Amino acid sequence: MAAFGAPAHAQALDPSDYIYPVEGVAGLYSANFGEMRPGHFHAGIDIKTDGVEGKPLVAVADGYVSRLSIAPGGYGRAIYLTLRNGTTAVYGHLQRFRDDIEEYLRAERRRQRRNSLDLSFGPEQWPVKQGDRIGYSGNSGSSSGPHLHFEIRDTPTQRVRNVVREGIVRPTDDIPPRILRVHYVEVDTLQGIPVHGPEASYSVVRDADGRYRLTREEPVPTGPRGYFIAEVTDRRNGVGNTFGVWRVTASMDGEPYFEYRMDGFTFDLSRCCDAVSCYPMQRRSRNEVIRLAQLEGAPNLFYTVMRERGLVRVAEGSTHRIRIEVEDDCGNRSQLEFSIRGTAPTLHPAEVVDSLDIPLYADRMSVLRYGTEAVARIPAGALHESLFVRPERTQVAEKLHGVVFFSPAYRFLGPDTPLRQAAVVSIEAQVPREYHLRATLAARTSSGGWVPAGGTYSNGAVNAVTRSTGDLAVVADTLPPTIRPLFTEGADLSKAASIRLRVGDNFSGIAAWTMTIDGEWVPSERYPMRGTLVHEFDTPPQRRRHTIRLSVRDAAGNIARYEGSFVR
Repeated sequence: MAAFGAPAHAQALDPSDYIYPVEGVAGLYSANFGEMRPGHFHAGIDIKTDGVEGKPLVAVADGYVSRLSIAPGGYGRAIYLTLRNGTTAVYGHLQRFRDDIEEYLRAERRRQRRNSLDLSFGPEQWPVKQGDRIGYSGNSGSSSGPHLHFEIRDTPTQRVRNVVREGIVRPTDDIPPRILRVHYVEVDTLQGIPVHGPEASYSVVRDADGRYRLTREEPVPTGPRGYFIAEVTDRRNGVGNTFGVWRVTASMDGEPYFEYRMDGFTFDLSRCCDAVSCYPMQRRSRNEVIRLAQLEGAPNLFYTVMRERGLVRVAEGSTHRIRIEVEDDCGNRSQLEFSIRGTAPTLHPAEVVDSLDIPLYADRMSVLRYGTEAVARIPAGALHESLFVRPERTQVAEKLHGVVFFSPAYRFLGPDTPLRQAAVVSIEAQVPREYHLRATLAARTSSGGWVPAGGTYSNGAVNAVTRSTGDLAVVADTLPPTIRPLFTEGADLSKAASIRLRVGDNFSGIAAWTMTIDGEWVPSERYPMRGTLVHEFDTPPQRRRHTIRLSVRDAAGNIARYEGSFVR
């Protein structure tokens, strides 16, 4: 099969159109564009804000505020600027917006009586000039420390762009990527379905800056057909964080046969990260584990060179030379070269696949059953690769505080099988009436714990639309959330900017909350990474006693209530 060329991309960006999005910082970074994370590519860059919140954010170019959102997860407080040059700038995890926007949102939240908002605007309401202040950096949403998440998207398609590679942001970086390990997997097919052998792993050492070799001297044995996996990482000057790589290429005997490149993507392709990576290894690694082959579900977009889907064919007894090169988005490169020698096949699919295993084809809808009590419907396109499976059932021995199990655990797909689209799962269970509204599915984690997987109980079964794989069981969450004020009863908060409470939940997670002060609904924001709920005071102190009431509901419908007082 001939190599295909690079897919068509949008017109290159002009770095001179943009200025830096945040003022008063050292220009250091904690994450780069396109990093592989379980379930998604990282859609932007993370700019360090020197460990503090409140750094001024500015419009990178002329345009207007087209969207504002406030949510407990994801980007938290986020602002979107539609720019005149055809792109959209996204700023995430803000502490607050600029004053006039903040006042507008405060009024809108009170009018709608909603803590979370997602609002869109036309060009006339919030026009901005390059350099105008739009807000302040923070730590809201799914953020584990103060920073700014920053993106540039093509406005018509919302395709995210690699702002470092395109020169809009220029980190200080002269450190080549690191190649940590290389793995080889022999592959064959049975009934048109790929069957993979076990990974053979090889250690790598660095000879010089950017040059690596295997620790073994003899050639790597390879079967008649297989592929390599590269475990890699990157660093930047001035920080201890690790980063993803921009490009990985592979050649055999000087002929390129594979190239992965991260220039951009649309959000419908973000979950294809699990196909580009070697997912079973990626979910257990802090590095990037890139499969130097193309699965069925991995779009051509990410591969600028591809021969025979990245498979390496080697005749028994023949010797060849493999070269793997890794490049970061600042142009630093590392390379690894080693020899391979063909061997007789060690993988025999008919011996690996049991006669009771069921073939699932990625391009077809499939129905899996365990007896009559459990069924999973896997839509076409949900699997990144066709595979063989066998539904299983095991008894649950674990005890979870506040969680009652009502079924055995059922497994339709292994935990190392990611889903691009959700499956529809139904598991029968005898659930007492008092638990009907609290019943849901739980999924076993890789560490042996359990997390909610969604679903509701009706007609004797929990039905869920879920991407959770591995062991699934019917449970009921019986405990309400917890509420603990971060102030003493009757405390004088006249000099405080906010009132804060700690909230948490044992299992299903907090779904909604309502706060009132002196009987009036007030907006409050939840910071799940810190476990706090905060109301920012927006009226001057009156030096009198106030009553605060808070109601918090978890996803299972359990409700906790708190009532207290403070002086302000």
